[in-house]
Amino acid sequence: MSDQETVPLDLLERSAVRKRARNVGVAAIVFGAAFGGVVGVLAGPVGFFSTLVILALPLLLLSYAESRKTYWLRGTEVAARAFGTRAVELSTAEKLNVVVTDLRGARTVSLLVSGPPKNKALNVAVAMYAGTGGKELGIYSLRRLADALASTGDTRALVLSQLLVAQLKAEARGDAAADRPLYRLASLAPQGRMAQRLDPDDVSRFVTTLE
Repeated sequence: MSDQETVPLDLLERSAVRKRARNVGVAAIVFGAAFGGVVGVLAGPVGFFSTLVILALPLLLLSYAESRKTYWLRGTEVAARAFGTRAVELSTAEKLNVVVTDLRGARTVSLLVSGPPKNKALNVAVAMYAGTGGKELGIYSLRRLADALASTGDTRALVLSQLLVAQLKAEARGDAAADRPLYRLASLAPQGRMAQRLDPDDVSRFVTTLE
């Protein structure tokens, strides 16, 4: 697959990703220091620093991984890299789901894929909305992802491909964000849940209503 084009699948720009990761890192230190201060009153400096490390280190590692994370498509293989590289072959994927994440007033629509070659799971964000606006994966990347899904011959993948094609058509018509399929699909997800997988049958029925 080395001779195939590598198509980036990063929804957010690297500067935005690094900024979010930096904020998580700062919050981790503040959180750890606050609890460390409470423990330090009773256990002294050793208790303070031990608590700081125990609480802050995992979040710092998470923020560092997020700052490095990048996604791409090569042929029909989706991959992501943070500390290491994970890849899933779409043509043999065991799971193909739409996931909607609702966090701090923003809803993110992602494709959750998992399976061979190493039975990994990847959550590829394709759109993020807040209010009546948002950010969507670039036209070319969205088109190539739709083509890759359609080429697998899998019924589940074909439904997702049709969803992305409908999104591209809506954008080509100049539809407002609130009238585009991904926004409408995200709006159908119940509120009050940070992350949820949409029922494949519900997604399929929704796609049949699209132009």
